[in-house]
Amino acid sequence: MAKNKYYVVWQGKTPGIYLTWKECEAQIKGQKGAKFKGFENRQAAEKAFGEGPQKYLQASSKKKAPKKRKGEPVDFSQFPEINPLSWCVDAACSGNPGVMEYRGVDTTTEKQLFIRKFQEGTNNIGEFLAIVHALALLTKKGDRRPIYSDSKIAINWVQRHKKCRTKLEPNSKNADLFDFVKRAENWLATHSYSNPLLKWETKKWGEIPADFGRK
Repeated sequence: MAKNKYYVVWQGKTPGIYLTWKECEAQIKGQKGAKFKGFENRQAAEKAFGEGPQKYLQASSKKKAPKKRKGEPVDFSQFPEINPLSWCVDAACSGNPGVMEYRGVDTTTEKQLFIRKFQEGTNNIGEFLAIVHALALLTKKGDRRPIYSDSKIAINWVQRHKKCRTKLEPNSKNADLFDFVKRAENWLATHSYSNPLLKWETKKWGEIPADFGRK
């Protein structure tokens, strides 16, 4: 966020121009339909504040994100369509199948919330388990925040099938993985949830905050 020194809030608790992301976030947090954007200097911010959000938010929605570097936070001021009050999940696999791990992070802070590792698995299985893991934790807390995943396949498995539709065959090496899969499928069969499952648009926004940074 450091590259933007001025944040314009057109619609939020108190519209205005703010000097830090923390001040800006306080104005938009929990505000449905909040409109805001970051600018590099006060002159540009004042001009934008006076002209209104339509011109500036339309321009930003078409902008392609630069590759997100590991440890670099998402610039929510450039992509206001992202809900910062959410969780993100992702998986990584060395080979197919191979050593696989998945994790979940807070979208805004990128604080790691959970992580699991298995000796044999696939990326799709990891993405599926990550979503269900996040759903189980949030449902237990009564938290309805959205969950982002960059996997259409995994979201479809969870929402439509409530099953992990992998072609990987169970064996002695991946027995612990398939135990987790059965537990995840059982959870989906016995629980309901209201958390939106959203597709993370990597080409537009950069790498998902839960990315392992191994590409």
